[in-house]
Amino acid sequence: MSGVSIQNFTRRPTAPRAVFSAIARDVLPGWDISLVFVGPARARALNKNLRHKEYVPNVLSYVAGAKSGEIIICLAEARRQAPAHGMSERTFVLYLFIHGALHIKGWAHGATMERSERKLVAKFAPSGARSLPNVTTHRNRHRHRHVPGKNGRRRGTLR
Repeated sequence: MSGVSIQNFTRRPTAPRAVFSAIARDVLPGWDISLVFVGPARARALNKNLRHKEYVPNVLSYVAGAKSGEIIICLAEARRQAPAHGMSERTFVLYLFIHGALHIKGWAHGATMERSERKLVAKFAPSGARSLPNVTTHRNRHRHRHVPGKNGRRRGTLR
């Protein structure tokens, strides 16, 4: 059985299950995806336990088994960040789900992933696709560190 199961541990409403299911069928056909909405305290605790990071993430995602994965979205953080990206909260939550699904699929940050995110947001939340080029700038500030590259230049790498 494939599909999306949703648990919302917040009091905030989210997009309809059908939208998340359609995105999952498009990005991860045949996968079982658990989508969990949490508040800042739980998101911070999960980020600390899973990634050893001390901040509230907007989205966490990981493969949980053969053709199964989990995407955790902090709705408070999504609500806080959405205006900075020119998106409604709902559109930004859909973007975060798409972003997490692409990571589960094995994609890393980069131009190819961003193009795919833009196409998928345009398909599933057409009004939010205009502002996607700026989405990755703020979100990844905690993920990168600078290490010396060739000729002593600094280059960013993922931790």
